[in-house]
Amino acid sequence: MTDAGPSSGSDALVKYEAAGGVAVLTLDDPPANTYSYDMMRRLDALVLEARMDEAVHVIVLRGAGERFFCAGADIRMLSSVTPRFKYCFCLHANETLNRLEQTPKLVIAALNGHCVGGGLEVAMAADLRLARKGAGRIGLPEVNLGVLPGTGGTQRLTRLVGKARALELMTAGRLFEFEEAATMGLVSAVVDAPDVDTFMARVLERAREFVPPARAAKAVGLIKRAVQTGSEMAFQDALALERELQQQLFESEDAREGLAAHVEKRKPSFKGR
Repeated sequence: MTDAGPSSGSDALVKYEAAGGVAVLTLDDPPANTYSYDMMRRLDALVLEARMDEAVHVIVLRGAGERFFCAGADIRMLSSVTPRFKYCFCLHANETLNRLEQTPKLVIAALNGHCVGGGLEVAMAADLRLARKGAGRIGLPEVNLGVLPGTGGTQRLTRLVGKARALELMTAGRLFEFEEAATMGLVSAVVDAPDVDTFMARVLERAREFVPPARAAKAVGLIKRAVQTGSEMAFQDALALERELQQQLFESEDAREGLAAHVEKRKPSFKGR
C-alpha cells in the first residue's frame, strides 16, 4: 500500500493507505487509540477522501498496534474542557460517524484489539465488524462514568441487537468477549489469527471480495444506501428510494455487464461504474 496523506502533527492521528480498491484508515494514538477532536477532524477528512476517490471501493477501519482498536474518547481531555466544548465535540463526532455510515461504499471495522466505549460507537458505524479471536473485549461502559454512550451508541446498539438487550448491556456497563458479541450480531465474524498481521491480511482478503472485477461495487454501495436510509423511512417511501437507486444501477456499466454475462453464461468483469 502507498501512503495517501501527510503523516506529521495531528494528521498522524489517523493514517491513510489505499491500494487495490481498498482504503485502510488506522486510528493511531498510543497506547489505546483514544480519540480527540483533532483525531475526529482527521478521520472526518479521510472519510471524505475515501468517499470521493473513485479507485476506492471498500474502507477498512482499524486501530494501530495489537492491543486496542479504540478505547473511546480521551477521558483526560473530556475532564479538562468546558461543557460547551464537550457538546460540540460530541456533535462533530456524530457528524463524522454519520458520514462514514452514509458513504456508499462498504465499510469494515477490523477489531484488532479492545473495542470499548466510543471505540465501539465508531465500529458500529461500519457495515461489517470483523474481530480477532481472543484479542480483546467489547462493550459500552459509559454508565460507570456517570454518562451515556453519546456518539450514537444508544441508537446504533439498539438497532443492531434490539431494545431489551441494548438496555441490559448499557445499563450494566459490562465488557465481554468478541465471541459473545458475535452471538448477538454485534460482531459479524470472529477471525482466528495467530497475530495481528495475519488478522489484517485476512480482513483485507475479505475486503477485496467486494472490489471489481469480482463484485459490482456500485451495486454494493447502493444496497448499503437503500438499507441505511430506507430503514429510517416509512415503508412506502423506502420502496420509492429503492426504485430510484435501482434505476441508477440499470443505467450503469456494471448492470449491462452483469446482464450480458448472465445471458452469455460467463463470469462478469465489473468496473464499479
